[in-house]
Amino acid sequence: MSTTTTPDRYNEQFERLLMGPTRAFFGLGVDHLEKLVNVQLEATKAYTELGLRQWRTALEIREPKDLESYVQGQQEVVKTVGERVKGDAERVVALNREFAEKAQQLAQENASGFAKTARK
Repeated sequence: MSTTTTPDRYNEQFERLLMGPTRAFFGLGVDHLEKLVNVQLEATKAYTELGLRQWRTALEIREPKDLESYVQGQQEVVKTVGERVKGDAERVVALNREFAEKAQQLAQENASGFAKTARK
């Protein structure tokens, strides 16, 4: 005779088939969101610092040669921003790809768990 009661078995199945997978998926989502927010915060900080440096440099313009130097430096700023935007986009794409792969893996694991339970 089994020592496990029917409510205990239902609770165990409920945890294994519904709550466990739900918790795992939401945990995966929270981890992904945290990574995306960190990328955004890092990018915001970098763009803000670059913008402030540009404003400070512009405040130092006193004569035409300073202005000429400033304008020439803008080409480097545009290049830097372009590279940063590209890098940030690549990081977000990689994070999204990683999330999709982990979510798919989690779904497959849960599907096999459902299949095992259904066979019982």
